[in-house]
Amino acid sequence: MMQQLIEKAGVLHEALPYIRRFHGRTFVIKYGGHAMIDSALRDGFARDVALLKYVGLNPVVVHGGGPQIDQMLAAMGVVSERIDGLRVTDDRTMEVVEMVLGGKLNQEIVSLICTHGGRAVGLSGKDDLFMRARKVERMRTKKGVEVDPGRVGDVHTIDPDIVHKLIAGGFIPVIAPIAVDERGESLNVNADTIAGKIAAALHAEKLVLMTDIEGVCDSNKTLIPSLSAATVARLRADGVIDGGMIPKVQCALDAVSAGVGKAHIIDGRVKHAVLLEIFTDRGVGTEIVA
Repeated sequence: MMQQLIEKAGVLHEALPYIRRFHGRTFVIKYGGHAMIDSALRDGFARDVALLKYVGLNPVVVHGGGPQIDQMLAAMGVVSERIDGLRVTDDRTMEVVEMVLGGKLNQEIVSLICTHGGRAVGLSGKDDLFMRARKVERMRTKKGVEVDPGRVGDVHTIDPDIVHKLIAGGFIPVIAPIAVDERGESLNVNADTIAGKIAAALHAEKLVLMTDIEGVCDSNKTLIPSLSAATVARLRADGVIDGGMIPKVQCALDAVSAGVGKAHIIDGRVKHAVLLEIFTDRGVGTEIVA
């Protein structure tokens, strides 16, 4: 299985040194975007994650699900708003978020990985209360108005014990971005942010953020293969890194500054994107280093 899959990705001659180098290391992969919608990409991702475990690496999957939540809310006639990429989450919306992220979608990902030879287990912050958050009380809109975003959380504590035990038992943890407050009630949290914090708590070798874009590009729309914190600061000041890319890059920087080896923003629309980024010199996205 290993040889067959990597040959399809065209990297067999490059992969083996990386497999040896990263054996036993943990990789946190934020799974989202088009790779969760396109059936061929979904299957490919599940096979690739199973392969990583098979060759001795320890993948941990943190998934999003914004489009799927939007579809469910629309079907219920509920209008959903966002502030700086965070969904305003009232009680009814939180029920849908839990139903989609913690239930249907999480179990679909688990089942798909298992179908392709992996041993996966689904989790949310409610399991062993391992992800704790505080409610975000106020957020400021672009118009400068302060609003209560509802049941939106800012994670402050991650106890990785349950994740460590699953990894040691040969399982691939699949984590939904739902945390709990001090009363054990659910809070909706940003999946990129959760992935970064989990990577830091696990002392991961890499954090991989799958997106629907090529990576971080310069002012000429050319992909930047590698970025340091100093370069990020300059590109932000110049307006090259802006909009929705800012929180992703900041998440990656925070993870690296917290001890994660490297962070990668990659194009999930590319087949075998995770393998290509981990097992080749050229990669398929932008790596972010300290």
